[in-house]
Amino acid sequence: MQRETKIIRWQDGKTVAAETDFVACEEPLEIRVDNQPISVTMRTPGHDNELAAGFLLSEGLITKREHIAKIEPYPRNRDKNVLNVFLSSDVEIDFKRLTRHVFMSSSCGLCGKSSIDAVHQHFPKLTAKLSVDAKVIQGLPSKIRAKQQTFEKTGGLHAAALFDLKGKLVVLREDVGRHNAVDKVLGHAFLNNLFPLTKHILLVSGRASFEIMQKALAGRIPVIAAVSAPSSLAVEFAQESGQTLIGFLREGRMNIYAHPKRIS
Repeated sequence: MQRETKIIRWQDGKTVAAETDFVACEEPLEIRVDNQPISVTMRTPGHDNELAAGFLLSEGLITKREHIAKIEPYPRNRDKNVLNVFLSSDVEIDFKRLTRHVFMSSSCGLCGKSSIDAVHQHFPKLTAKLSVDAKVIQGLPSKIRAKQQTFEKTGGLHAAALFDLKGKLVVLREDVGRHNAVDKVLGHAFLNNLFPLTKHILLVSGRASFEIMQKALAGRIPVIAAVSAPSSLAVEFAQESGQTLIGFLREGRMNIYAHPKRIS
């Protein structure tokens, strides 16, 4: 989703033109569970049900599709920026498991081993044995670029995409927040009964952070690739979680930081 805005274009120290341009939309979304507010995130509107489902999944509050009874807009919010997720009666909610306030930035209070151990309490390590052709991996960036419609107009969105092991695109989502884009992808797969994602590849258009790896582990995704660099904690997390992590994915080259045996 994008909006038009008036700009003054400068070049070589002088005004070139006054014209219309497009910018990516950014608005808050409050996620509620059974009417209780649990999170506010800045996101690009669209696929909000997927975003909410993916967030609850990656936070460990839900594990099965039937855990969600329904998702609907909060009726007293005119801007449609409040979403209510109603869980089935047999789901016991432990709000202490919420970690977004801890892991959402690189300046979080936890670090290193303590952060990794905290995630592994909720999501076990991966042991999937599979093989992916390196040529398949290297062909993914061009596929994601071809589908980034809003990015082409605004240049201001991250993208996350889910592929099968043959390189077939399952779903792609764009958002101003990279973690939101991943949540939307996970939420799509979750709501459409595609779990677990043990035979899939996650590609993100930017860098691979600790939080991206955490969410991929929640989705049971064994191979994660990023167009840009991974952080040191993302590498450590991948090594200990059994995830294959690829960075600097470009046409003809890539760096494999963890569990390279899955790439042939």
